[in-house]
Amino acid sequence: MTDSVPVRVGKRERLADAAARVFHEQGVEKTTIADIARVAEVPVGNVYYYFKTKDQLIQAAIGAHARTAREVLAELERYETPAQRLQALVRGWVEQRETAVRFGCPSGTLATELDKRADGLDEELAAVMRELLGWIEAQFAAMGRADARELAVALLASYQGISLLTNTFRDPGLMEAEGRRLVAWIDSLEAVTSRTADR
Repeated sequence: MTDSVPVRVGKRERLADAAARVFHEQGVEKTTIADIARVAEVPVGNVYYYFKTKDQLIQAAIGAHARTAREVLAELERYETPAQRLQALVRGWVEQRETAVRFGCPSGTLATELDKRADGLDEELAAVMRELLGWIEAQFAAMGRADARELAVALLASYQGISLLTNTFRDPGLMEAEGRRLVAWIDSLEAVTSRTADR
């Protein structure tokens, strides 16, 4: 997620982006509609024109997560090879290490909170994370890996785990080290695939 709410979008999108940011920084339960309005620079009364309830703001935040993820993945498509795209994804995660130190992974922390509710919003966020997982799997498949699904799960699980540890220990170096390991791991997988293809 970004640290500031874009000003080029309309009020609904500003509120959705603000909700995603404030829920990440404060947690869903502690966040008030007034908090979101303040970050979005929208009068509190105007919020209710777009979103009648806090749950609708949570849905909007999930939509903001989806939009951000799709923008990131579209940007990664400019890299020539699937291995380069995966490595760029990892480097992007590492660039967010200071945010992870303070608040953890935006999607991961929200998923943990929503899991404790019984309103189905956790499934909406799971769909966003499945989209990311599917993209990662497609990159491994494009590398010729028959175990693309397992590798995708391993990569995403590694990121979620290191985000948790980085936040728990307040140590950005953990994410830097894991990022280097993952980049090297992707290199090693590509090398193995290339050797196998040459036989």
